[in-house]
Amino acid sequence: MNKNICRFYFYRVISFFFLFLLFFTFTFQGFSVGFAQTISSDDTARISAQKLLAKLSPQQRVGQLFLITFQGREIKPDSDIYNLIQNHYIGGVVLKKDNDNFTGPENTILETYHLITSLQTIAAGQFNSPEKPVVQIPKIETEVPTENNYIPLFIGIAQEGDLSPFDQIINGLTPLPNQMAIGATWDTSLAQKVGTTMGSELHSLGFNLLIGPSLDVLDINFTGSGDDLGTRTFGGDPFWVSQMGQAYIRGLHEGSTGQLAVIAKNFPGRGGSDRLPESEVATVRKSLDQLKLIELAPFFSVTGNARDPGETTDGLYLSHIRYQGLQGNIRATTKPISLDPGALDVLMKLPEFASWRKNGGLIVSDDLGSQAMRKFYDPSGKTFDARQIVRNAFLAGNDLLYMDHIIETGNNETTPTVIDLLDYFSQKYQEDHAFADQIDAAVERVLTLKFKLYPNFTLNNIIPYESDLAKIGKDNEISFQVASKAITLISPEKKDLSSALPKPPEINDNILFFSDVMTSIQCSSCEPQPIFAVDEFQKAVLSLYGPTAGGQVLPNHLNSFSFADLNDFLNKPFNHLDLETVLSKANWLVFSLLTIDQARPESNVLHRLLTERPDLIRDKKVIVFSFNTPYRLDATDISAMTAFYGVYSKVPAFVEVAVRVLFQEITPSGSSPISIPGIAYDLINATSPNQNQIIPLMIDAEKITQPTPKVGQTITEPTFFIGDTIPIKTGEILDLNSHPVPDGTVVKFFFKLNGDKQIDQQIDATTLNGIARATFRIQDPGMLEIHVTSDPASSSDILLLDISLGKSVIVSQITPTPLPMLPEQQNLNSTVSEGSAKNIVSAKLNPFINWLFSLLLIWSIGISMIWIGNRYFTLRWGLRTALVSVIFGLIPYLWILLGLPGANYYNQSGGYLKEIILLGIGSALGILCSYLWHLKNKPE
Repeated sequence: MNKNICRFYFYRVISFFFLFLLFFTFTFQGFSVGFAQTISSDDTARISAQKLLAKLSPQQRVGQLFLITFQGREIKPDSDIYNLIQNHYIGGVVLKKDNDNFTGPENTILETYHLITSLQTIAAGQFNSPEKPVVQIPKIETEVPTENNYIPLFIGIAQEGDLSPFDQIINGLTPLPNQMAIGATWDTSLAQKVGTTMGSELHSLGFNLLIGPSLDVLDINFTGSGDDLGTRTFGGDPFWVSQMGQAYIRGLHEGSTGQLAVIAKNFPGRGGSDRLPESEVATVRKSLDQLKLIELAPFFSVTGNARDPGETTDGLYLSHIRYQGLQGNIRATTKPISLDPGALDVLMKLPEFASWRKNGGLIVSDDLGSQAMRKFYDPSGKTFDARQIVRNAFLAGNDLLYMDHIIETGNNETTPTVIDLLDYFSQKYQEDHAFADQIDAAVERVLTLKFKLYPNFTLNNIIPYESDLAKIGKDNEISFQVASKAITLISPEKKDLSSALPKPPEINDNILFFSDVMTSIQCSSCEPQPIFAVDEFQKAVLSLYGPTAGGQVLPNHLNSFSFADLNDFLNKPFNHLDLETVLSKANWLVFSLLTIDQARPESNVLHRLLTERPDLIRDKKVIVFSFNTPYRLDATDISAMTAFYGVYSKVPAFVEVAVRVLFQEITPSGSSPISIPGIAYDLINATSPNQNQIIPLMIDAEKITQPTPKVGQTITEPTFFIGDTIPIKTGEILDLNSHPVPDGTVVKFFFKLNGDKQIDQQIDATTLNGIARATFRIQDPGMLEIHVTSDPASSSDILLLDISLGKSVIVSQITPTPLPMLPEQQNLNSTVSEGSAKNIVSAKLNPFINWLFSLLLIWSIGISMIWIGNRYFTLRWGLRTALVSVIFGLIPYLWILLGLPGANYYNQSGGYLKEIILLGIGSALGILCSYLWHLKNKPE
């Protein structure tokens, strides 16, 4: 045979081998993903940011780092904010009611929309004449020429829910609850829905940056002064704060269609600080390990540990706090972490933050013009070196420098100080290369985030349609859902409530309402408006149960007084004879509590009444609803009440739900997300496994591959043999509030084998979503018993396996008799059983070893055919036969690998012997076909 022909066939065989090798390596082993993957949206945004950055002047670059506030709503070419946007290229503004950026109570939404439209139009260089009123500026549909280097502004707001004092817009938007009310539902789907509503409405107004939510883990050990974050947090458990934070951020992103930058605060966590840091630099004396377990855990969950991109925060709002675990021994001169580059660098190098930061995560400073900053640099308050503070904040690692009312010594206003800072940064940029490099890196992160929000910088992409305003303020159902699930019976226990309150108020009962009153204003020139009126509760009662709604109460049997009235009565009883008369006739006293504030003596009047005049409440039903934090009353005060409820939020839907609870139409189902010392409710204990439950235990069916049943076939109970590995999982383990225990709860799996060998083995695992998993390899015959505990829960289902040599085994499940429980705990057992145990099979072959073994086997057969053909026939016949045998040998392997019909039979019991048989049959068929073809075409 011609050597060239032989060489030709030989090379074809070798080429075919390497083609298949590459095909399996890259396609089926997953390595081709890196080659075929398209550029991600994050990469696209970063590339766009780098291109735009190259076109910007030093002044334009520096301006992007500044996030400022301004006074008023009037936008004209001679206004300060116009000058700062048009001529100094600032990166963003934050709107606040204290700065009179809003009007109300009428037209708040429409005028806010037009203000935001005006600000973005100035940035685009398309603002019209000052004679044209702002409210008439239409939505811009034209694109801005790219040569203008147009960059949209960040338009930010801090909207925390619960109306005043922490909502900036208190008119027109849907009244949404605060974070603690959401936390009291223990329902992440509701957290997401609230976030979706918030994100949708802010986006429709034109906001693209939200300073929030707070991811603080509230520690109430420092609440003696009342200066804590209170209802501005999701609660006191780091796991549940993480879960709620993730869901809330996901909702914000979904509601805004990805066009709202979420800046989680107050990084790295101030829930355990010794004071609020707005007025003074606070201190947290915890080690880094303690910070990781508590304060930092929620921030980990929305950066490096986020489950999906929608749950990832766009930025972190860096607080003015000192942390002993990051900065060592704390002294009065120790800088807050917001000004300490070393401490911030330690944080950003933690694995949970490192990748997030590398991918463009933004650090936003807390207010650099705050009273805390002033007192830190000069306790006397006489001087304020804005340059030093802002420079140090930037060098520490803050990308976006937030300044509200920053006024340097020698200046009387904010704007000259801001302009001086901009000029100083621009000059230093041109003189200091290291400073310039840091600015460029920070600006790139700012621009990257803006390109993530808006892939194209055109006004029609950035300014929403005015018609979208019609959707705002309409989603009142979500607040009612949260309120219904959040409201909590704090005292007495559920089993005692029916005896304490056997029936609701009746038509002839006299009800006296005492309410802590709150008013607020949308701007300094706006009319005061009630947030919680003196007759708020009474009006809701009449609306739901008055003469026009069933007639369960009579209007002339209802009376309302404020806490201030009651406080004045306790001071001077003879000045309030009317109150004394009504009080003496009342059958029911209903108190509506807001926050207890030392600056308002009347806010603590309930304590005074219970302590100083217990005679006034004798033989009366005393019902207390806390529309704020429920942990400020002591045990003695609570014991004097007939019933005490935590409502957490004061938006109208929560008042309605409180009224329905009073009339026993709704049964409270919430649980406090923070500890309440007055009733010895400890959150750590409440979130530990309920000791009265029977922990469900079962075979982990998700880890088992079962054969596809034929038509009409019934799947029998699965079996397994000695040598198999058993995957086992618990059912959902519940805490004392009937919620899944936090992730990381320790669960102990016990395996006891009674046979020729006595084996007692314990495997420790931790929960994920309330469920723990473990595996056990069967090596010896005997009776195997499996059970679990999770301290203090010591009872579980029991799995029994009678293991014999060479025989299959079916799992038996035994549920022990439950322990006697209180009535309110009996609902735990409803989730204990999850059916019978599932199938167990032997472990699958390692995919890489399986792939390598298959190819070696197939090509060994092919090479053998080359040798046989060359020896007994011809080399050409051998090469052809080898090629055909390889192809036919790969066919059954592909059939198994791709899971084609019937392949599950192989996967169920797998093994190398069966693989040799299958691949051998395929190759043999290929050899037979080649031989028959040879006979057919053999020369006569």
